[in-house]
Amino acid sequence: MPKHELAMRKIFKIASLVLLLLFAFSIDNGFAQTAAKKKKPKVLRESARKLMHSRDSLFQALNKGDTSFSSLVQRLSQYTNSFNQINNSLAEGLDTADVSQQIPTVVKRISRIKALVNTKKSSTLRYLFVLRDNLDHLQDDLDGWESDLDDVNTKLVQNQHDLLKFKSDSLLANAIPSDTALRDAFFDKRADLGQLWRKTDSTNRGDLLKVNLLQNKIATIYSTILDESDQIDAKIKKFALRAISGEFDYVWIRNNQYNPLDSALNGTVKLNTIQVSFFFKSKATVHIIALAFFLLIVGWILYNRLKTIKHLEHREIIIDHTKFVYKNPLTSALLIVTTITPYFYDHPPVFIFECAFIITTVLVLILVRKYFPLSLFHFLFQLFWLTLIYSLSNLLIQITNADRYVILVLSIISIIIAVRFYIKSKKEPEGHLRYTHIVLIIFILLQVISLILNTTGRFSLAKIVGITAVFNLWLTMSLYFINRIIIQVMFLQLHTKRAESSFISHLDYNELQKKFRNILTIFASLLWIFFLLQNLNVDDWVHDNLLDALNLQRTIGGATFTYGGFVIFFIVIWVSSLLSRVISYFYDLSAQHANDLSVLKKKNRASTLLIRIGVFSAGFLLAVAASGFPLDKLTIIFSALGVGIGFGLQNITNNLVSGMILAFEKPIQIGDIIEVNNRTGTVKEIGIRSSKLATGNGSEVIIPNGDLISQNVVNWTLSNTNRQIELVVSVAFGSDIQKVTKILHDMLCNRDDIMTAPGPQVFLTSITDKSADFQVFFWAADIADYLELRSRILANICETFEKEGIQLPKS
Repeated sequence: MPKHELAMRKIFKIASLVLLLLFAFSIDNGFAQTAAKKKKPKVLRESARKLMHSRDSLFQALNKGDTSFSSLVQRLSQYTNSFNQINNSLAEGLDTADVSQQIPTVVKRISRIKALVNTKKSSTLRYLFVLRDNLDHLQDDLDGWESDLDDVNTKLVQNQHDLLKFKSDSLLANAIPSDTALRDAFFDKRADLGQLWRKTDSTNRGDLLKVNLLQNKIATIYSTILDESDQIDAKIKKFALRAISGEFDYVWIRNNQYNPLDSALNGTVKLNTIQVSFFFKSKATVHIIALAFFLLIVGWILYNRLKTIKHLEHREIIIDHTKFVYKNPLTSALLIVTTITPYFYDHPPVFIFECAFIITTVLVLILVRKYFPLSLFHFLFQLFWLTLIYSLSNLLIQITNADRYVILVLSIISIIIAVRFYIKSKKEPEGHLRYTHIVLIIFILLQVISLILNTTGRFSLAKIVGITAVFNLWLTMSLYFINRIIIQVMFLQLHTKRAESSFISHLDYNELQKKFRNILTIFASLLWIFFLLQNLNVDDWVHDNLLDALNLQRTIGGATFTYGGFVIFFIVIWVSSLLSRVISYFYDLSAQHANDLSVLKKKNRASTLLIRIGVFSAGFLLAVAASGFPLDKLTIIFSALGVGIGFGLQNITNNLVSGMILAFEKPIQIGDIIEVNNRTGTVKEIGIRSSKLATGNGSEVIIPNGDLISQNVVNWTLSNTNRQIELVVSVAFGSDIQKVTKILHDMLCNRDDIMTAPGPQVFLTSITDKSADFQVFFWAADIADYLELRSRILANICETFEKEGIQLPKS
């Protein structure tokens, strides 16, 4: 075919395409103007998609020799969208401004700490711990910054990877559409995309460089912190050895090698100022939590007190049970807050901690002054002034001669006032706390040890022991009051709900107090031990060594385990056991207060056994999973112990299975009156292995569940609480049989305490030469009252026979 014909045919195709597009556009435009108001957006989108597909089909029809053009355009569009997304994310800026601003401050703080570590001023254990706590807090901040920068860096690296894909895309670099018009359009789009790529790549590389520089700075700072921490730890070890060997000579030998008191005071003020300033500037989240805890406790106590004032029934009883909370609500609330809140913080500044501690001692003095003997108040009041001096001495960051003699005098005075109070409390034991004498003996022993250590030159150890003795005595008092305050607020909570038909109103305060006091005692003991370790400055050492011992992997017989796994296992088992008891208690409580007896029986309480078994089983499986025990090893162990379980534990297994049968079959339930093994009583508890039977004489009989399944059990209340009563009545021979029968029958009928269906019955059973014997049957509606009813009926029979002149048989 001639070239001019080919050119004409090509021009014709392009013209046809243009005309077709113009025609389609005109039709679409006209249709849109006439029916835009009638079409919905969904219809418009569908029509637009159809037109786009039709245009793509025309492009492909015109460019039969270049079928890859659509894929090239699609690839260009994908790159364009990707680069636009990267630009949008980069335009928002990097979340590193806070890190960049704080790095200079951190560097200055580390330089200051480094200078202090390298001087001789860091001569007390308290001071070394303060410096190390600062480094620990800085290290925590750097850990968070590193994590944030790693996230930003990962995102930027992914952006760079996407940008490099475009640079190495050979298809876009070498592809040339055959059609001239399409080729020009393709080149234009690729050029625009290249310009967008260069802009995006430049911005991303710049941000990546900034992040890498910040990461390098943080890595350098982190390395410096680790070096300084190691140096401080080495100094602490040296200090411990020096403290044991003694910093001073004996007390009567003067030593002038340590700094004067004014120098120590100046250094202490500067360091604590920095510490307090940093404390209030940081930890904003913990401050909010502490404030919320304060408002919660104050609100809880005041709310229940105000509601109690509105319900003034039994006011004397309420005041007697809640004397701390009712008469001193704000003091009680503040005592809880000032004692507990400092533990929200990880190693707060000593000044802040001691301020809260002093407030706690003042609150304890207020409560002791009002509710305990004056001898206890006088002792604590004298100890309070000693505590103030101990607290100021504890803040000092340098060892001084004056401080040594102050601690020596404080130990002597503490021993004197404690011994005097011990003697007085022995003579007048009324009103004192339960463990007063034990606490005083421990306090005196610690102060004697402090005095001996100080006399022999081991001042640092003497100071630590003396401060620990004083601080932990106050903590013992505050924890006692906190325990009592919480229990008293619970009493107020229950009292205010008595008038309401709420679930809380059914709780038994005495039982709840007994259970909850044990839990509070456990937590108070743990807090006391933690405070003791903290005062002795060994809390971090104990924590680190304990974690190392618990997490160290050990192997026995091919099985790997850790002591920490055992601890977790037993803790989860204990918590699950406690939780099962709590759930069963509240479930059983709701059943006890059901209005309908049938509801009580349906909801009752053997089902609580299923709940306890279910919760305990779930807790066991969770304990196994949380402890990290290999289940395959446990399977082997259980298989090996199968024979032992079958023979050695067959009675226990029998009782456990019997407990499951009792739970599902429910032949007996809690509250039923049963008779088994010649023992009669009320079922008090159905346990997993055994059950408790409360007898009439006040004793409780523990019966294995196997006996309740394998032996004959008489259940007097299985389907109802009715009880038939049988009486044998004898009258003298010769009495009128019809009259006696009528008297007995009439006396039992029409009584409110005897059931009418089935009604009472009277039978003549035997006649002898001395008497005529009758059997009387009637029913009591409640088996709990049958003995009392039987007694009343016998007394009425005697009175009636006497009135009617009916003689009883003579022996």
